[in-house]
Amino acid sequence: MTAVVTDAPDLRRYEATVDGRLAGFAVYRDEGTSRVFLHTEVFPEFEGKGVGSALARGALDDVRVSGRSLVALCPFVSDYVDRNPDYADLVDHGLDASLRAR
Repeated sequence: MTAVVTDAPDLRRYEATVDGRLAGFAVYRDEGTSRVFLHTEVFPEFEGKGVGSALARGALDDVRVSGRSLVALCPFVSDYVDRNPDYADLVDHGLDASLRAR
């Protein structure tokens, strides 16, 4: 199953589609030059098929290409970064700590 990940900035989310069907999304907001991930959802019929990982990878690759940093308030994206240390350099630790302290 191949998921295509695109940014839908008007909805402030990345979307994963499979065969043209929306399979999941990752909601974000921007704070300065950081993209803050708030929530990720994969629809039940696509769970366990790699859609979530493809969604996280595509979103984080886009963050890197755009020159942004990231804050993963979303547990799924946070766990993905922990499991894939190639993305650890993108984390804005100062903003992360500030947002979590609120």
